[in-house]
Amino acid sequence: MSSYPFNNPTYQILKGAEQGGYAVPAFNCYNTDGIIGSIHAAEALNSPAIIEIFPWSIHFQGPEFVKFAASICHAAKVPISLHLDHCTIEADVYRALELPFDSIMVDASSQDPEENVKFVKHIVDLAQKKGITIEAEMGRIQGGEDGVPTVEMEALYTEPELAADFVTRTGVHFLAPSIGNVHGPYPPGGPKKFWQLDRLIKIRQLLSISDVRLVLHGAFPILDDLMQAAIQLGGIRKVNLNKNLHDEYLNYISTSTQTGTAEMTKLQEGSIAVWQKEAERMIKLLGSEGKASASQ
Repeated sequence: MSSYPFNNPTYQILKGAEQGGYAVPAFNCYNTDGIIGSIHAAEALNSPAIIEIFPWSIHFQGPEFVKFAASICHAAKVPISLHLDHCTIEADVYRALELPFDSIMVDASSQDPEENVKFVKHIVDLAQKKGITIEAEMGRIQGGEDGVPTVEMEALYTEPELAADFVTRTGVHFLAPSIGNVHGPYPPGGPKKFWQLDRLIKIRQLLSISDVRLVLHGAFPILDDLMQAAIQLGGIRKVNLNKNLHDEYLNYISTSTQTGTAEMTKLQEGSIAVWQKEAERMIKLLGSEGKASASQ
């Protein structure tokens, strides 16, 4: 399509973030509570947002759940897109291209670098026909997340020069570099020990003439000053959020059900409110509050 990727919802949302110098929250959701809570937060603060689900949802909840998620995202009062995160299995990528995702993360980062390039380029070409934009990863973002293998903390950092070559050769729209960020618990020292902001800044500089947006994975634990530096200095425009949202949500459900007095409707209303509160905090931290009109 001639207007691709400019009319793609995820592309529009992140283009607005680039122009405004802020980042957009990408909320990892496993059920309707997370999706609804995230949308409520975005609407309450007039913020653009991205809802992310994993390939697990395609398999366990089925294609109709994906269609529901896309429908409710696109019906929101603010720009919200639906993204498939960490699609590591080739068959899942092809299946996702037939579903109403706005964007897909093709995670072939554990493969040989040349194979990563070839596969991502192939999917970018196929996705163009569907109007879907593609995110990819360079380097190996360590740790465990749904669909992501756990590996040792011998971090394989993204080389800035190779990142520029990767973007040129694949035509990818969004890039998740490995700068020492981790999926799951950090070893002693945490993010401040392992994050290399200088590396991120160099990657941003080399990609400045391209139309690619940078994405941050493995953001937990949330360190406000480090996060803002990654956004303001490193050009991060999308931040994947998972554990900080689910910890508060699950704690509320666990506490409420232990008392044995929670009705199902009240339990869901309360758990969504807890999710929404943390989602709103993230929106404010990332700077996307009040920026909904910039994404349209």
